[in-house]
Amino acid sequence: MTLRVGIVGTSWWPDAMYLPALQGLDDVDVSAVLGRDAQRTEAFAQRWDISAFHTQPEAFFDHQLDAVIIASANDSHHRLTLDALDAGLHVLCEKPLGLSVAEATEMTVAAEAAGVVTLVPFTYRYMPVNRWVKQLLDDGYLGTPYHLGLRYFTGFARDGEYAWRFDRSEAGSGVIGDIGSHWLYLARWMFGEVQAVNCRSTSFIARDERPDQRPYERGEDSAVMTLEFVSGAYATLQVSAVCWEGTAFGQTHELDAHGSDGTIYATCDWENRQQVRGVRAGEPGPARDLPIPDRIWGAARRDTVHNTYRDVFRQSGAMIGDFVNAIRTGEPTGPDFRDGLRIQQLCEAALNSAAAGGARIVV
Repeated sequence: MTLRVGIVGTSWWPDAMYLPALQGLDDVDVSAVLGRDAQRTEAFAQRWDISAFHTQPEAFFDHQLDAVIIASANDSHHRLTLDALDAGLHVLCEKPLGLSVAEATEMTVAAEAAGVVTLVPFTYRYMPVNRWVKQLLDDGYLGTPYHLGLRYFTGFARDGEYAWRFDRSEAGSGVIGDIGSHWLYLARWMFGEVQAVNCRSTSFIARDERPDQRPYERGEDSAVMTLEFVSGAYATLQVSAVCWEGTAFGQTHELDAHGSDGTIYATCDWENRQQVRGVRAGEPGPARDLPIPDRIWGAARRDTVHNTYRDVFRQSGAMIGDFVNAIRTGEPTGPDFRDGLRIQQLCEAALNSAAAGGARIVV
């Protein structure tokens, strides 16, 4: 039976992530697209051979859809998700779910009441480096976990131009809710539930005015968060969009984790380095390579990280394929809206902590 999917959003992200992946799945028909600009939405529909395109949600939701992917601006997630749930649709919604915990809570409660499949695409959990680290942790490589360090360095904030990502009225925050939400998700996925958050953040770059000259609150471009886990372990997360990495893709991800029985290091430079190393307690250093197993790589290319990323989502069925399969089988999948709500709570706690000079916020 063909699954009818609607797409909300016509930016580069659905163009690069969702449409190529959906086209690779059997018995999936992308039936309609919703966008803000009529000309751009029509061009998007023609490019992907989508039969119907709309600029009004009412007309879009009138289609006989089974599921919707919401990849539009952050400030539209709440309203459009509730519309989709009212129509009885399964929903994949980009993070953050809403602009606040209150919005995310309403969305989550409505989705659970509707009994539909939901998914929030924290994409980095699907990448080979992080999947391998997670397996090592689950297999006890660290023993009792002590502390975790995660660093996300990128440079998209360096130019100082106006960008919706740093407009709190549209994005909800700056890097904390953007790249920071990915790292908060990974930290919780790897080390367990979080009980308290501290955060310091700043804006190093003076950002331009909005094109319409309306005043807006600038979001942070750099932040450091400390998490306390229920287990007693802790993590330090640094996320910054003002870093010059000097690589083609302009970002670097680093991880270190320590525990009673060993240490794990991981690096992904978004060029060609995807490496995990480790050393067990009592062994002489330095840490040795812990090659990512073939079963985790699957059919993904290993030449550049960008190609790996493309193949993980477009060829292996990761994330989007999981969402479609869950709809068809009724089997649970994740990260779901409940996970997305929890990450939004952690983001909001980090923002509140930063506003209070780094105060400890219990979550």
